[in-house]
Amino acid sequence: MKSVQNTHFSSQFNSLHKSILDIITVMNRPQRDEILLKAAGLSLERALFSLLISIAKFGPIGIVELADCAGRDHTTVSRQVARLEELGLVVRQTGKRDRRIREAVVTDKGRMMTDRIDQTREQIGRTILADWEEEDLGQLVVLLRRLADAMLDAPRTLLPDPTDNG
Repeated sequence: MKSVQNTHFSSQFNSLHKSILDIITVMNRPQRDEILLKAAGLSLERALFSLLISIAKFGPIGIVELADCAGRDHTTVSRQVARLEELGLVVRQTGKRDRRIREAVVTDKGRMMTDRIDQTREQIGRTILADWEEEDLGQLVVLLRRLADAMLDAPRTLLPDPTDNG
């Protein structure tokens, strides 16, 4: 088996990068969230929607970490989580590992909502992937997880420090 150190790496990597950007573009479209919420029969502000999903998938999670995941300012995320709290979809609790941190966790009401969203997302996914072979889908799942894990595990030192003028 050939490793990635071959002459085709640059073109393959450029194609991979373009594919990831296309996926991110689709995932970040506000209309996508609105369609998903409508198909699930739910109503929620778009900014709150993505945070609720993140809290459900990654929680309990601290506000600073959640803001980092969302690419938003932590004060903005804190206000939005407070709104989710008012709606009864999340609660904040003292961190189990670090008692100084207030972590957001989904309530039963929030979990019911995210479960409906997950079911609707799966229905949409079944339609999108309807003509895929089971083996192809299985390979995609394994390879995307492998890529995601490698990206998550990559040390931040691989990226140049923008404040380093040297």
